[in-house]
Amino acid sequence: MTTTALRLDPDRLLPADPSTREIARELFAAVAHLPIVSPHGHVPVEWLSGDEPFADPTTLLLAPDHYVTRLLHASGVDLARIGVGGADVDPRAAWRVFCERWPVFAGTASGGWLEHVFAEVFGVVETPAADTADVLYDRLCASLATEAFRPRALFDRFRIDALATTDDPLDDLDGHRRLDEDPSFRGRVLPTFRPDRYLDPEAPGYADAVARLADAHRRPVDDYRGYLSSLAERRAHFVSHGAVSADHGVPDPYTTELDEVDAASLYRRAVRGELMPTEARELRGHMLVEMARMSVDDGLVMTLHPGVLRNHSTVTHARFGADSGHDIPVAAEFTRSLRPLLERFGLAKDFHLVLFTIDETAYSREIAPLAGFYPSVFIGAPWWFLDAPDAIGRYRSAVTETAGFSRGSGFVDDTRAFLSIPARHDVARRSDAAFLARYVAEGRVSIERAREIIVDITDRQPREVFKL
Repeated sequence: MTTTALRLDPDRLLPADPSTREIARELFAAVAHLPIVSPHGHVPVEWLSGDEPFADPTTLLLAPDHYVTRLLHASGVDLARIGVGGADVDPRAAWRVFCERWPVFAGTASGGWLEHVFAEVFGVVETPAADTADVLYDRLCASLATEAFRPRALFDRFRIDALATTDDPLDDLDGHRRLDEDPSFRGRVLPTFRPDRYLDPEAPGYADAVARLADAHRRPVDDYRGYLSSLAERRAHFVSHGAVSADHGVPDPYTTELDEVDAASLYRRAVRGELMPTEARELRGHMLVEMARMSVDDGLVMTLHPGVLRNHSTVTHARFGADSGHDIPVAAEFTRSLRPLLERFGLAKDFHLVLFTIDETAYSREIAPLAGFYPSVFIGAPWWFLDAPDAIGRYRSAVTETAGFSRGSGFVDDTRAFLSIPARHDVARRSDAAFLARYVAEGRVSIERAREIIVDITDRQPREVFKL
């Protein structure tokens, strides 16, 4: 097989029209080298606190990235062959499988990110293919063995100003403490409170999670008031370690406010595993309102990531566990679902609620109108299946005429693929430059205002929305 050299077009993702492209170049140049602000992601803090060398390209770039492994699985690759779920594999053999199937990534967001990683981070020119797999693998391994590719060196090279991790409420956050106390590390790495398994009676491991929470705070597991107090105390622990947000991955954004007697009764039955699905939804919705109340009290930004059917393939989940590539989007309704929460806290001073979706129709129909009225509501950046160039453009088109440019969250990379963070932010900045260039070319905003806007949405907005 004949392969071409890997080369990134300097004008990639910018408009094809020459005059509009020239405007986009100017706008992109204004933000291309700004530091990265990453207020929501999944990079393990241990990578930075321990600063150990990455083992090999497969365990770093391939096995943990469900964007990559899901497409390989769709093309017929058994996930066990590429190390998903901790499967024991020869990393070189797994890398060969990936390279042989490189064409399946053409046109995809993950393909673009990987090209950026190969060309910009590693400086290689070989396009992945069957006949380049070993050469590419050896060159990446040689780079990973150097000091320049240790996690902290890459953190500095990527110009990351702030990076958020995602953490279990009972995490002792020792990795964050060690980074804070290490004078040689000058970055900012923030924990994020992620309480899903402690709030949702239908979440796997719920009963065990609330039992551990109760035990950690020496309270009876069926004590509802004690349960709320324990959650508040864990949030305070996160705040004391620098956390700025609490993230909630929920099946749908349904909220409701129960009186204490009813909530306590549902909670006690949930601990015993006795709730019907409709009752579980009521308790879950009530706990979202409780989380909003706590955010008003402690200042943590509340983010919602609804609309995903987790672990769609039962067989795959049984073999490889969660996050193995088959969490599938479903539609989510926001307007009625969030009304109880917003009736109570939507006008509360300094409360920030960031709404994410992977249902594109919700942007213009619900989320932008909500953010265009409530000072507490912000439009989450395109997330997961939507954090791709065309989808980012559709997102801007869907929300701008209703909510303007000022009501967004700024971009979030939402990834555990550490080396792809610069690539994802590069895509967002280029896509925003392309969108704004069209507005300038059409006479809808001036070039001067467009320069201000692109700096705002790249740098100021994520800092202000996430209270950085």
